[in-house]
Amino acid sequence: MLRSRRPAAKTKELRGRADAEIRAEGLGHAFRGGPLLFENVSFRFRRGDVVAICGPSGSGKSTLLSILAGWEKPVEGQIDKPGIRTTGWVFQNPHGVAHRTALDHVAFPLLAQGSSRRDASDRARDVLSGFGLENTAERPFHALSGGEAQRLMLARAVCIAPDLLLVDEPTAQLDQTTARTVNATLRHVADGGSIVLVATHDQGTRDACTYTVDLAAHPLTERTSVVSNLEGGKDESNSDPLRSGA
Repeated sequence: MLRSRRPAAKTKELRGRADAEIRAEGLGHAFRGGPLLFENVSFRFRRGDVVAICGPSGSGKSTLLSILAGWEKPVEGQIDKPGIRTTGWVFQNPHGVAHRTALDHVAFPLLAQGSSRRDASDRARDVLSGFGLENTAERPFHALSGGEAQRLMLARAVCIAPDLLLVDEPTAQLDQTTARTVNATLRHVADGGSIVLVATHDQGTRDACTYTVDLAAHPLTERTSVVSNLEGGKDESNSDPLRSGA
């Protein structure tokens, strides 16, 4: 069994929410007339897991996210998502309402869930603080830096609290210092009870995740997903057939 780096206290807290998993078995995909992007990709992840989807350009990272979201249907294999009722997505280029404040962006999901304006604002300020954005609360979206906007979208995801959060190349257009601040927030999102899967080229993002699915681990003719525990840097893909797809 692969071990995660999730603290014991947080594991106990997550058990208070309904169980949710995402399971893939033998996934493969190709676009019409093209070669297979990947094949025989299998894994299972649960609440609190943070997973890096890695591979070179063209290996199908973003496509795999689209399949997991239900936007694309794989040509091979199947996906099961027991307990997953809500899915969120943070895109490579953060999208917001230009003249709405950072506080508005984070408070809105809480208002939609029935919170009062005061309660939503108080909670949103707490969440912004957790992402190092407390000084941006009254700043309009268009005035945020790239790193601030990306962290804001992750902070908003905490308030939405999706069962599954898909994040596409969150640091692709950021400098190294800003990228580190974004990577540091990924664990914070998962601690809220989400399963977080991140498509990335960035080694720093990969290091911030608990597990890796590497789409380029083997030549295409024998490609399988390799799920590794980054805590020890050890490939344990044969240790648990459900966790690793062996």
